[in-house]
Amino acid sequence: MSELGVDPGDAEAHGAGRGEARGEARGELKRSLGLLDATMLVVSSVIGVGIFFTPGAVAQALPSRGWFFAAWLVGGLLSLAGALANAELGAMFPKAGGDYVYLREAYHPLAGFLVGWLSFFVIYAGTVATLAIGFANGVAGLVAIHPYAKHALAGGVVVLTSAVNALGVRAGATVNNVTAVIKVLALAGLVIAGPLVLGHAAVAAAPPAASTEAPTLSFGVALSPVLFTYLGWNASVYVASEIRDVERTLPRSLFLGLGVCTVIYLLINATYATTLPMTRLAGENAVGRATALALFGERGGTFLSVLILCSVLGALNANTLVGPRIAYAMARDGLMFRQAGRVHAPSGAPRVAIAVQGATALVLVFGLRSFLRVLDYTTFAIVLATIADTLALYMLRVRKPLLPRPYKAWGYPVIPLLYVGANVAIAASLVRGRPQECAIGLGILLAGLPFYFLFSRASRARRRREGAPGGGPPAP
Repeated sequence: MSELGVDPGDAEAHGAGRGEARGEARGELKRSLGLLDATMLVVSSVIGVGIFFTPGAVAQALPSRGWFFAAWLVGGLLSLAGALANAELGAMFPKAGGDYVYLREAYHPLAGFLVGWLSFFVIYAGTVATLAIGFANGVAGLVAIHPYAKHALAGGVVVLTSAVNALGVRAGATVNNVTAVIKVLALAGLVIAGPLVLGHAAVAAAPPAASTEAPTLSFGVALSPVLFTYLGWNASVYVASEIRDVERTLPRSLFLGLGVCTVIYLLINATYATTLPMTRLAGENAVGRATALALFGERGGTFLSVLILCSVLGALNANTLVGPRIAYAMARDGLMFRQAGRVHAPSGAPRVAIAVQGATALVLVFGLRSFLRVLDYTTFAIVLATIADTLALYMLRVRKPLLPRPYKAWGYPVIPLLYVGANVAIAASLVRGRPQECAIGLGILLAGLPFYFLFSRASRARRRREGAPGGGPPAP
C-alpha cells in the first residue's frame, strides 16, 4: 500500500495515461483526518432526524417499556456486529469508496459498480436533497417564508455545503465536528433536563406497562425502523484514503462513533418514555417535539426545532462529504467519467465529484415530490447491498486469506453473521409486505448495468490507445 492509500498496481493500471505524462496529474486525496474527525463523521451520519420521529413507530409495535428499550439496545448491538465486519474490510482496503471497494474485491467489479452508482446518484444525492428540503421546511416552521423562498433556501444549503467541502476535507470535517458537538450537547441537555423538570412524576403517572411477554413478531417489526435509524455508522470507511494511521484509526472511529450514538439513543428514548406515557408515545409522529413541549412548553418546541435544524445541517454536510468519494473511487477504476477521479491540488478535494453530487441533488430538490418514492423503492436494494457488504468479509477470508488484515473482526464467524441475519429478516419482510416496491428497487439497481458496460468498454479502449497495461475492469 502506498503512502496515499493507492496501490502501486492500481496506479499503474489506472493512473498513468498520456495526459498525466504531460503534467495533467490527477492528484491524490490527502490524509488529514484524525480519530476525532472520523468519529464525528459517524456521529453526524447516524444522528440525523430519525431519532426525533422513529420512536413513536417503535413504541406502537412494542408498548412495553422494557421491550421498547430492548429494541434500541439490540439495534445498536446488531449495528456493532456489522461494524466489526467493516472494520476488518476497511483496514484491509484503506481506500476511498467503502462498499464499492469491498464488493469489487470480494465478488466482481460489476457488483461494486451497481452498489456504487446506486449509492452516489440515488442514495447520497437523494439524501442530500431530502435533508435540504427538510432544513428549509424547518426554517419555515420558525419564520414565515414564501414557498418559492423555501426551495431557494434548500438549493442554497446544497450549494453552501458543496462549496465548503470543495475547500477540502479539512473544511468539511471542521463543519461536521462543530455541528456534531452541538447536537450531542443539545441532546445531552434534553436528557438531563427531563429528570430535573419532572422528577419521578412522569413515571409514577404513567399507566401500567403492557405485558412483558416476549413479542417475537412485534419485536422484529420494531427492529426494522430501529436499524434504519442507526444507518450511517459506516460513514468513515468511505473516506479511508484521507484518514491518518488508517489501519488503527478507522476501526476505532466505527466503534467509538457507534458507541456514542447507541448511548445517546438509549438516553434520549429514556427521556421520551419517562416524559410521555407509553400510550401517548405509541404512534406519535413528532416524538421529539412532543417531549420538548411537555418539558418546557412552547420554548421547548422552539428549542427542539432549532436542534433538529442543527442535526439536519450536520447530516447534510456529512453526506456531502462522503458521497463524492464513491464517484472518485469508481473513476479511478475507469468506471465513472475520468474527471470525477481528479483531485484539486491545492485543496485536495475531488471537486468534480462534489459538483456532480451537488448538481444531482439540486435537480432532485425541485422534483423531490416524486423522488421520495424512488428513495422508498430503493430500501430493498439498500438492504441487499448491506447483506452483500457484510458477507464480503467471509468471501475474502476464503478467496484472499493471505491479504494483510491489520484488524480482524472480533467474534468471527458468528457475530458479524448476526447482522446478516437481521438484514435477511428485514429483506424477507419487505418482500412479503411490499413485493412491488422491492421489484422496482431491484430494477433501479439493475438500471446501472448498461452504464457499467459503457464505462468498462470506454476504459479498456482508452488504455489501449494510451498503451497502458491491462484492459480495464474485467467484463462478466
